[in-house]
Amino acid sequence: MKVLGIWGSPRVGGNTEVLLDALLRGAQEAGGEVEKVALRKLKISPCLEIYKCFETGECPIKDDMLTLYPKLLAADVVVLASPIFFYGLTAQAKAMIDRTQAFWARRYVLKQEFPGGHRQGVLLSTAATKGKHVFVGARLATYYFFDAINVRYAAEILVREVDEKGAILGRPEVLAEAEALGRRLGRGEQVGQVKVFPVV
Repeated sequence: MKVLGIWGSPRVGGNTEVLLDALLRGAQEAGGEVEKVALRKLKISPCLEIYKCFETGECPIKDDMLTLYPKLLAADVVVLASPIFFYGLTAQAKAMIDRTQAFWARRYVLKQEFPGGHRQGVLLSTAATKGKHVFVGARLATYYFFDAINVRYAAEILVREVDEKGAILGRPEVLAEAEALGRRLGRGEQVGQVKVFPVV
C-alpha cells in the first residue's frame, strides 16, 4: 500500500509532524510504502483562477505542485496533517488543496476516468484551544479535497489543547492511536473511525 503523508505545518518538529510520523511509522511497520511531503519546502502558488484546467484537466501554473499531482494519483492512502490556524488549515495546506481544482475539473467537468474506489483519506490535526467547533473548518476543507482527488474520507485523529512544541509527546494514547491506524492502513484495511482528543 502506498501511503502519502502531506505535512502542512510551517513548524519543524511540531505536534502535527510528530502525529504524522507516528502514523507513517505504523504503516511502514505493517509493510506499507510510505512517503512524507513537507509543504513548507515547496513553492506552491495559490490558485489563480485561470480556468485552463476546465479545458485540459491540467493546471497551467508551473511550480512545485507539478511534483505533487502524480503522488496524489498514485497513493492508496492520502494523509493530510495540519495544525489549526484561525479555525482552519494552514496557508500551506490550503494552497495545495486549492490547486487540486485541476483534478476536480477532470472528474466533474471533463468526466475523465479517475483512480479511486479503494483509496482512503485521513485527516490529522492539532489545535491549541478546546473550542467545540475548532476543527469544523479543517474537516470541511479536507472532505472536499478528498472528494476532488477521489479518496474516501475514512478516518481522522483530532487533538485539542496541544500548543507548545512537543506537547503531544505527553499524550501517548494519541500517538498509539495514530500508529495503530497506520498499521491498519499499511495492511490495506478499509478503515472508518473518528477520534477527537479529548472528546467534547
